[in-house]
Amino acid sequence: MTAITQSTAHREVAARDTRFSDELRVAGMVWERELIRYTRNRTRIVSGLTQPVLFLFVLGYGMGSLVGSTGGFNFRQFVFPGVVAMSVVMTAIFSAISIVWDREFGFLREMLVAPVSRTALVLGKTAGGASVAAVQGTIMLALAPLVGVHLTPLLIVEVIALELLMAVAMTTFGVFVASRIQKMEAFQVVMQMILMPMLFLSGALFPLSGLPRWLMVITRLNPLTYAVAPLRQVIFAAQNMSPAAQARFAAGVTINGYVLPIWIDMVIVTAFALVFFTLAIWGLSRTE
Repeated sequence: MTAITQSTAHREVAARDTRFSDELRVAGMVWERELIRYTRNRTRIVSGLTQPVLFLFVLGYGMGSLVGSTGGFNFRQFVFPGVVAMSVVMTAIFSAISIVWDREFGFLREMLVAPVSRTALVLGKTAGGASVAAVQGTIMLALAPLVGVHLTPLLIVEVIALELLMAVAMTTFGVFVASRIQKMEAFQVVMQMILMPMLFLSGALFPLSGLPRWLMVITRLNPLTYAVAPLRQVIFAAQNMSPAAQARFAAGVTINGYVLPIWIDMVIVTAFALVFFTLAIWGLSRTE
């Protein structure tokens, strides 16, 4: 009897291991599909860089003449981390449009009726979208010398890690929204209505200090604020900023006079990602 029980237990463990490996393989295939889509669409790569580049140079030089510089630190250097974040966020969210595309052409239904869990599908979509978004944001780092931002190897590694966290959070958000929308046109309209306010209210294009109270409250309620702030903090830490420049171009999020450390920002972004990862699984589970 003992031998039979042990044999049954071994078979159950082997079955669980097999299912787990199958789920990982499915997630890997979905991730690879997203990467192939990205690399084969050069127009998407170029278009994903156009708007951030316009903000960096057109807005940077235009506003720079009004804002001026403090201690040799100017508005273009300040806005650079925000523009990198903008590139990551826009690419991450709009990578989820492939779900709506797949729904219109019937491919999503084939994936949903396959004997795989929704978790594996969402994991693959999230990994693919986050990878593409991080690559897109990293390409923007090549523009750093043109605006006087100094980069080091360690800084690049830190920036890529923060880009990945930000990309995962925004991709899960995009996947959840896409799971509840039927048409591509509707997805684009909804995401533009959500994305632009989130970006403008995240402090990506202006300092978070010295704001009116009503605007300060809104920026602190915006989860994207806590994704942009760490990126700006690590980039600013590698620059030779004077105390006056640090005071004028504040990098961190301040709540009741307390500047949140980077790890708290990361915890908030991680919690946001986990919530919308769960909601994305629920959304796909309810997709007909």
